[in-house]
Amino acid sequence: MTQVTQEKKKEKSGTLYAEHETIYARSVQGKLFDNLRVAAAVLTQIVFYGLVWLPWNDRQALLFHLVERKFYLFGLVFWPQDVIYLAILLIIMAYALFLVTALAGRVFCGYACPQTVYTEIYMWIEKWIEGDRAVRMKRDKGPFTATKARLKLTKHVLWLAVALWTSFTLVGYFTPMTELIHNFKTWTLGPWETFWIFFYAGFLYMMAGFMREQVCLYMCPYARFQSAMFDRDTLIVSYDEARGEPRGARKKGADDSAKGDCVDCGICVQVCPTGIDIRNGLQYECIGCAACIDGCDEVMEKVGLPKGLVRYTTENALAGTSEHGGVVGHIIRPRVVIYTVILMAILGATTWALNHRLPLKVDVLRDRTILSREADDGRIENIYTLRVINTDEKPHTYNLTVTGLKGIGINGATHIDVPSASSRTVSIAVRADQDNEPKGSNQIFFDIIAADSAALNAHEKSTFMLPR
Repeated sequence: MTQVTQEKKKEKSGTLYAEHETIYARSVQGKLFDNLRVAAAVLTQIVFYGLVWLPWNDRQALLFHLVERKFYLFGLVFWPQDVIYLAILLIIMAYALFLVTALAGRVFCGYACPQTVYTEIYMWIEKWIEGDRAVRMKRDKGPFTATKARLKLTKHVLWLAVALWTSFTLVGYFTPMTELIHNFKTWTLGPWETFWIFFYAGFLYMMAGFMREQVCLYMCPYARFQSAMFDRDTLIVSYDEARGEPRGARKKGADDSAKGDCVDCGICVQVCPTGIDIRNGLQYECIGCAACIDGCDEVMEKVGLPKGLVRYTTENALAGTSEHGGVVGHIIRPRVVIYTVILMAILGATTWALNHRLPLKVDVLRDRTILSREADDGRIENIYTLRVINTDEKPHTYNLTVTGLKGIGINGATHIDVPSASSRTVSIAVRADQDNEPKGSNQIFFDIIAADSAALNAHEKSTFMLPR
């Protein structure tokens, strides 16, 4: 249903909101952009369903381990202290989306958005079980029969199966998949795993099976603020009005020289997953999926007219006002250059930071319950808690030394063994001479150096209390 139709229905009914009508999207299988959408859906799902099974050093290659509070990314191990990298990742994704939108409009929505992909998968199942658009429309308007009930039940069972397996896989990125499957088989799933599996499954079933275009029209904020990233050189799906108007059906033997190329068949509306008429111009409901391009090209081919009446183009190119070689020439423009430079700078800085990131973190905490005490040898002793985090994929032994005061040293073991991707917390006693040293708080330094690599080290400061 087009925006114009919705406005007419509002005026006719006198209500604020238009009544929702089910959209029966017509399929355009085997066409260029349909094949691209299928390829994008298959690729994203191979990555999503497959990555959770990819092993790496006896664990999942990608795992947000909530219990251990670790994030495993192939050979990297991140801890809560590395939250800055999560912030950087979100910034990179945002700028990448800005850049893609400035260049090619809402291609992310049309080809890679989870809502679009899973709606497409659900529509494939629907067509496989119930048939194409005309068959479904006729059956839905007809009486409720045993055949209708069987087909509907089969469809919903498959929808639920996809939703449950998808949500189970998603939870597998936060709890190790092998552990999750074992807990499922033994009926020992934890409360949070159970909740999120059914929560995500329910939302996927509802949003891809029933709400579909309503998520894009009313819930997704992207459609609302995308105009800030659009300009007249952004690649969008457009109808060539100068070529297509005046529209009208063509008849054999009739003089159609006064008519445009649009035969007013309505295919572009029938194939649209959000139910808009692209001939009304750029609309926020358009997700850039190009289904209308495939549908229109198919009709143009049948009636013997050139393809491209509906196509990917820019407003400047469509109006004939391009000055730098049309669509391609306008790729390099200020906002694209700015987005690209910022994105490349962030990616470069992040790559450098990851390459120079030391897989060692140390936290030093002085015991404040006992400020200081005199040891057997007459020196003053302070107690410290050291937490040594080894983010490397192999175990290390770290040697400890302390400096900063006369005669200062560690009383006890001076090395710590830490397994790979683990942490160890130890309590150590530090003693120092109290003669000729300032009373009160004094700054000292802990040096933690790996026995097998001097480059793997940490230099942490703390305080040492001498009694007044």
